[in-house]
Amino acid sequence: MAGQIPLSGGNPTARPNTIGSGGGSISMAQQRSGETSIGVGSSGPGVGMSQQNLNGIVLEYLSKKGYNRTEAMLRMESANQDVDGRPIPTRVEDSGGVKYGKAFDLLRHWIEENLEIYKPDLRRLLWPVFVYSFLDLVSDFYPHEARIFFSNCREMFENEHEADLRGLQAIALPEHVGTNEIAKTYQTQRYRATLSQTAFFNLIQFLESKEKEGGAVIVGILQSRLNVVTVERTAEDQFSLAKLLERAKNKEDYPAEDEGIPGHNPGSANIDSSAGSAVLTKLKLGHVTLDAEARQDVLWDLEDEDKTNPPAVGQPSLVEAFEHRIKREESEDIPGRTELPPRPPPLARDVAMEVQRVKENRDRLRISEKTGGVGPGMNVVMYTFHNTHDGITCLDFSGDYLLVAAGTDMHFIRVWSLDGTPLPGPAQANDQESRPAASHRLIGHAGPVYAVSFAPATASSDKQQITKAKYLLSSSADKTVRLWSLDAWACLVVYKGHDGPVWDVTWGPFGHYFLTGSHDRTARLWSTDRVDYLRLFVGHDRDVDHVCFHPNSAYIFTGSCDKMVRMWLVTNGYPVRMFTGHTGNITALACSPSGKLLASADDVGTIILWDLAPGKLLKRMRGHGKGGIWSLTWSVESTVVVSGGADGTVRVWDVQIPNDASGQGKVVGEGGAGQKIDGAAQVANVSGPGGKKKAKEVMVTSDQISAFPTKKSPVYKVMFTQQNLVLAGGAYLP
Repeated sequence: MAGQIPLSGGNPTARPNTIGSGGGSISMAQQRSGETSIGVGSSGPGVGMSQQNLNGIVLEYLSKKGYNRTEAMLRMESANQDVDGRPIPTRVEDSGGVKYGKAFDLLRHWIEENLEIYKPDLRRLLWPVFVYSFLDLVSDFYPHEARIFFSNCREMFENEHEADLRGLQAIALPEHVGTNEIAKTYQTQRYRATLSQTAFFNLIQFLESKEKEGGAVIVGILQSRLNVVTVERTAEDQFSLAKLLERAKNKEDYPAEDEGIPGHNPGSANIDSSAGSAVLTKLKLGHVTLDAEARQDVLWDLEDEDKTNPPAVGQPSLVEAFEHRIKREESEDIPGRTELPPRPPPLARDVAMEVQRVKENRDRLRISEKTGGVGPGMNVVMYTFHNTHDGITCLDFSGDYLLVAAGTDMHFIRVWSLDGTPLPGPAQANDQESRPAASHRLIGHAGPVYAVSFAPATASSDKQQITKAKYLLSSSADKTVRLWSLDAWACLVVYKGHDGPVWDVTWGPFGHYFLTGSHDRTARLWSTDRVDYLRLFVGHDRDVDHVCFHPNSAYIFTGSCDKMVRMWLVTNGYPVRMFTGHTGNITALACSPSGKLLASADDVGTIILWDLAPGKLLKRMRGHGKGGIWSLTWSVESTVVVSGGADGTVRVWDVQIPNDASGQGKVVGEGGAGQKIDGAAQVANVSGPGGKKKAKEVMVTSDQISAFPTKKSPVYKVMFTQQNLVLAGGAYLP
């Protein structure tokens, strides 16, 4: 068919070319506007028609002429076309950028309608499917669809993957996928996920049955991007029927220890992205021993003590205990002097403190390494403060077990004598008529006091009390840290540098250095002889709420309300570990005396134990009620953890046994004045005020040894002494 279509100029006349005879014809006419239109009729401008109508006319013509094969081919081709002649996709994977959103919704809806026992594990697949779908959308040049998909789905992952979501949010172009560190981590390695065989087979069967609706898209992601490990269900592992039922009942959705990208999964992280995400910095976690001169001084003093007070029958001498301790601490994991912050030369007080530590260590209440959930008889001494009107914000006990300090929201600190004996003040030397009091106020801050910390000290048997607590640190909402003398009961130094309230302060294990965490999202290292900070630790996305030192002082730990715990090298401020497993704000940190484990707690009542060397999450411990865990402490042997919190209980935990070694945990009532709560408790429903409402039930994991409830007294501080006695403090809130 040939037709003449003028392109420009003049007043052209339409010259139609006609196919067929009778009433129907196809004509092409040039309009006055210069545009070409396709119409019906033998002459004149036609009325615009769709491709579908045109196909119908052609099919009618082919049928009349007997072109059956051509007609059949045209009918087959036009069956999947829209009104404009574009093909209509019959498979989701052929629908462009929207295919990922449809496939993700298909998977999510199926998981939510699945059996309750399989939901916790199947839900773990949603995060990697979401990440890889988003990255594929951006890489395939669908920026608009990628933004819609990200905004629609991000809310369901914010609690657990907030940090990764912030990194992925910046990706908008294919070039960003190759430069973004988080995207590169996911693109270059497979995401590991573990499923029970039953759940995995049900998933594959469903996806195959929904191949055209989006199942093929999900299967493609599982095959190319994930490493799905299927495990058989046994009686004792985490995929046993009892465990699955328990997790479904408690609606717990915690990631497995080995889930995710190697080096990027909850429990470990490689901070140096250039080294490859599976590489972790080697840590030196051994204890730092005394130098040769100080060690010899300690040895001489111990020999004199053995002569004065010979050991009992069957008891090792102090010299033997000291030599055994030194021998145990010597290892290749001891950091060198260049890997530690410089320390001042040891004084006579340092030698006396080490001698006292050896005595207390030898004579301590020993806790066996394997308690098996039936713990030893723990001794807890609880100090309760009355008539506080909820004004106490923090507590700390001195290392000589003679003093307790409390910070208040009324801007002052009060220090009490634990045994009620009068505390000498600076006026007693010149004023014989003044009566010493059992407490002293320290006034100087211009805002609420959020943390107090006694300088390292030990009990003393001599009258001079050379090893007693001499200094106290305090931090406040006024952005300052103050150093107080406990001899003069006065402020010695005011440290300024933070740009917000200072939430926490703690001394280093050897004194001299101390650490702070603040609202300005930084932690800072200080020394007592300088008013400026020595080191700045930056990396958290929100406030640094809690800080603590490693026992060898080579590392520090910071916890934040961004739900992450970070580990830093003191000498250069370099981050060496990042632990991302909490679902709530970090409320307490404590490193074990062995230096190998870290305990962290959050405001949803969970304690997590971390193995520092491999950067691995060991286990979660549950038992505290709503309100958070405010303090943690370790036994001397690093086999028992004690915690105290807002639910008014002191709880003792076994570090050695895994969670629910007996098969499942126990359910107890949350709170309850005077109620006995322990690992062997039965289900207890505790009525609220007036007996109108039952308290929420709390799952207690089987590694809880025992629990000590108080009478409406939230526990602010718990501390193990060197002899494995537990001190606890709180305020009575009727």
